[in-house]
Amino acid sequence: MKRTASMADVVKPLAECPSQAYLSNAVQVADLLEWILEQVGNAKVWQTSFSISEEFLRRLFFIEKSGRVTEFNLVLDHKATNKTLKLWSFMTQVIERTYLTDNHSKILLVQAESGQTVSVITSQNLTRGNRHESAFISTDKAIFATLHREVTDLINNHSVPLTDLFSQRIQAE
Repeated sequence: MKRTASMADVVKPLAECPSQAYLSNAVQVADLLEWILEQVGNAKVWQTSFSISEEFLRRLFFIEKSGRVTEFNLVLDHKATNKTLKLWSFMTQVIERTYLTDNHSKILLVQAESGQTVSVITSQNLTRGNRHESAFISTDKAIFATLHREVTDLINNHSVPLTDLFSQRIQAE
């Protein structure tokens, strides 16, 4: 996030505004995740994106180190594999479950230990950029249930765990 910007300049607290949207170049996905966790507490996270950057992984490392993320599931696109493979060593230290599939969605799902849920559909990949990005944020349980079911299906029935790719590659060598 730009140093001069505040989350309050872009979004309202979830309790005040359970459904909201924005178009801004001041918010990154990691900012949004931190903002959500500050409001809901410790949570499981599901994130889909076309690609990921080292900068996002660094931010996630510190978010996870804080203890607020109890489980992180990441879905990335096969076409971004070359970039993903360069980050594999770091990624496996930060994210326990990473999956590759045909994916262009950018969804963030947060399920707090309290049962509260937050769904975010965004235009932004898990990369740093100064572009204007949009997002829709909702605490509606039906929206979360639908997206969670579909992301879980994507993980279970249409993806390859990143760790499986490397274990097969290492065994082949």
